[in-house]
Amino acid sequence: MRPFSEAISRASEWIAEADGLLITAGAGMGVDSGLPDFRGNEGFWKAYPPYRRLGMGFMEMANPEAFATDPEFAWGFYGHRRNLYRRTTPHAGFAILRRLAEQAPRGAFVFTSNVDHQFQKAGFAEDQIVEVHGSIEHLQAISRDTGIWKAEPGEIEIDKETMRAVGPLPRCPSSGEIARPNILMFGDGHFLPERTEAQEARLRTWLAERSGAKLVVIECGAGVAVPTVRYLSEQITRNGPGRKLIRINPRDTELPAGGISLIMGSREALEAISIQLS
Repeated sequence: MRPFSEAISRASEWIAEADGLLITAGAGMGVDSGLPDFRGNEGFWKAYPPYRRLGMGFMEMANPEAFATDPEFAWGFYGHRRNLYRRTTPHAGFAILRRLAEQAPRGAFVFTSNVDHQFQKAGFAEDQIVEVHGSIEHLQAISRDTGIWKAEPGEIEIDKETMRAVGPLPRCPSSGEIARPNILMFGDGHFLPERTEAQEARLRTWLAERSGAKLVVIECGAGVAVPTVRYLSEQITRNGPGRKLIRINPRDTELPAGGISLIMGSREALEAISIQLS
């Protein structure tokens, strides 16, 4: 921790002096909770060895067409992910962020590309979160005709040899049609954006109401492969006076002038900040 002590001290001072916090998070945020890192096909295959045998990478699996052509195969992947996320306990860094958010005079908002529902599990309010790529806890029919609804509790049974779903698949409660997660997949022309658009509208209102406030963006585990989170973090800090960026990531550490880069995992960095602030 010693090489980062000055950066940790400055980051802690920024947070202590902030009026509000914008917490932005990518896939690296979940690694400390034990969730797999899909960085490249090797990372994906390490988490899902059966797909190596099939020669299929993450982009092939995160494909909406499979729900129409082979729903048991599609739900084998997404059902396994949902089961895993539901069993996962958010790591200690989430609780630290929640405490910092509660202490900020003008509150906090979350913007995440993760679909895993971990911020909600950690106690963040549903109306203070943007899930820009959707949520595995929400479903839509594959035809796009019947809206978005919350997923039922319980797990989907998966054959671990074939990675195919076994037994009843989620269906639309009104039409009976096969359902799919309300997640933005690769080449996805069927994703229903209404829920995410409403979340983004709430974030815009929150930011507008704090246009003159000192705002600190705490970015956790957002890489460059899918740069949605990094772009938002930089856009927010670039477009407002008194806005500052703390980027937490053990890799992809480049950031705009004036920001702070903490080259470590999210949990380690947040625990260090918590100690510095105590």
